Amino acid sequence: MAFALGMDAFSVGLGMGMFKLRLKQILFIGLTVGFFHIWMPMLGMVAGRYISGHFGTIAAYAGGLLLVILGIQMFISGLRGGEGSMLAPVGMGLFIFSLSVSLDSFSVGLTLGIYGARTILTIICFGAAATILTWAGLLVGRKVQGLLGVYSEVLGGSILCAFGLKLLFSI
Repeated sequence: MAFALGMDAFSVGLGMGMFKLRLKQILFIGLTVGFFHIWMPMLGMVAGRYISGHFGTIAAYAGGLLLVILGIQMFISGLRGGEGSMLAPVGMGLFIFSLSVSLDSFSVGLTLGIYGARTILTIICFGAAATILTWAGLLVGRKVQGLLGVYSEVLGGSILCAFGLKLLFSI
């Protein structure tokens, strides 16, 4: 699941790689995205545990459905070629970039919180995968200028849909 969420960062990183970034900038961008991929799912998991305690099975169905919806959205976005304009990955642009690619991890964290996943292990995996995949996307983007972006986002969306369907049908 961490890999599927990181594919979004990889995909956007491919496009960001066309900014001719220095390696020091690539290092900082990857760490920033990883940081957001730690905090956003952690906040989601806390909220998910709260919801789980109060709403039980309804929350479990909502979590599985949320993963399917996120996966479909990511899949369609990949087929359409992603979002249009890109912000420069510095200052506020880096903040917006990091926040936008980690919003889906909040929702997944919400689902994982409902199911009682191990918080520390989960957020470390999310952060590490997002950091490494962002670095990979930025570096590959420098070389091939975004040829794989569509396919990586479609793959990530398909994986999220599969996890969501598994959760829905195992209840």
